[in-house]
Amino acid sequence: MTNNEPNGIPQTTPLADERIAPFTLAIPDADVADLRDRLARTRYTTEAPGADPAYGASLTAVRAMAEYWQHEFDWRAVETRLAAFPQFLTTVDGQPIHFLHVRSAEPGAFPIVLTHGWPGSFAEFADMIAPLVDPVAHGGRAEDAFHVVVPSVPGYAFSAPVTESGWGSARVAAAWDTLMKRLGYERYGAHGGDGGSLVGRELGILAPEGLVGTHVLQLFSFPSGDPTEFEKLGPKDYEALEILKDFGEISAFATLQSTRPQTLAHALADSPVGQLAWNELMATFDRPTALTRDQILTHVSLYWFTNTAGSSARQYKEDARFNAGEGVSERVNHTPTGVSVFKNDFHSIRPFAERDNDRIVFWKEHEVGGHFAAMEVPDILVADLREFFAPLR
Repeated sequence: MTNNEPNGIPQTTPLADERIAPFTLAIPDADVADLRDRLARTRYTTEAPGADPAYGASLTAVRAMAEYWQHEFDWRAVETRLAAFPQFLTTVDGQPIHFLHVRSAEPGAFPIVLTHGWPGSFAEFADMIAPLVDPVAHGGRAEDAFHVVVPSVPGYAFSAPVTESGWGSARVAAAWDTLMKRLGYERYGAHGGDGGSLVGRELGILAPEGLVGTHVLQLFSFPSGDPTEFEKLGPKDYEALEILKDFGEISAFATLQSTRPQTLAHALADSPVGQLAWNELMATFDRPTALTRDQILTHVSLYWFTNTAGSSARQYKEDARFNAGEGVSERVNHTPTGVSVFKNDFHSIRPFAERDNDRIVFWKEHEVGGHFAAMEVPDILVADLREFFAPLR
């Protein structure tokens, strides 16, 4: 269900109705060869004074990763693994949607939709699918089984192209409800991290019939301006504010993507090393990361092969426009909500989170893991999902 544009980039062929069609992940040989050729001809920038990480991703780190990408990274091995998951295409609200759909053999399995963020992709959940679908084989109980649906957010990977504006987190959430019901699931749960956390909370606000709960890695609730709010904060909450300040120093990508994403897109569509460097939230070139080079390059490669750097960035712009609307900041999520907080991540601030989400029924803090817990500590996240959804099934 793909066709090749003149530039060789695979583009999804939209379905004209509500059909669900099988999808095969297969990048043309010519595109793989073109990537290696471009990597070999990279014109690198100069290093910042003293290689100071405050300036951004260092030349040394980016070049080392790019050379590994060119000479050692095995895209075909990654592709074979991802292609083993049953994948499909459908159209929701005029937008092509690519998704993985893996059903459990357990008769009591419960449906769950998992949503990735930026700069990730559906591949974030590759290590979680088998334990969720077949818990008995992975240290769990049969009653913990899930039917797993992993869509690509519009504008990401094979849920492209995006031909109209408005595909922010709220619209994505509504599309996920349509998708789950199109698959025949009358009741289901949701999980998300990063941008997927925003979609998960929007699902909670939407509260469609059949949604039993939403679990997230982050609740992005901040001070409202009322000084009395700080009276509720404890030592851990003030630590979380310091972590938020640190994150703000490396989040220039969010400012640009929420204002001028199309300007950025021209550069990233033409330079694989530019795409690699821009994914620094995941690659953390100058900070420790638990992710392997292959995990990082899996996502960078998906962005490159599908030419979706620009369309994925637009989600930030769409959310910024939506959040600027009247009354948006006053919306409260009343759906049962779970939060897993990992050590090396943004830490949700519970008093602020409870202001904006009044049915937080699960809150667990972990001394391991980071922003991409689904890839870093998948077993821990799977255990949290089993625990959160057990009373809601």
